[in-house]
Amino acid sequence: MTKATWNGKVIAESNETIEIEGNQYFPAKDVNKEFLDESEHHTTCPWKGVASYYNVVVDGKVNENAAWFYPKPKDGSIEKVGRDFTGYIAFWNGVEII
Repeated sequence: MTKATWNGKVIAESNETIEIEGNQYFPAKDVNKEFLDESEHHTTCPWKGVASYYNVVVDGKVNENAAWFYPKPKDGSIEKVGRDFTGYIAFWNGVEII
């Protein structure tokens, strides 16, 4: 079981994560959406495409853009990973993955 925690709360917990470039991506169904707030931030990965972000919010504390996902991965990226990671959510910026 892989967990993502921040500020003392479990943000995500799953046996179905996908590791991509050293990051654990959690299926959206295994993420506690109550801790996510949509962000306007976006970045572009040359091979995965455009990433969208969430702020992680726990007990009034905000970790800006600490979660990201690919709503529509770039053509060929799913084949490169070997699994469909559309909508899977990854974390960084102090979110602990255990």
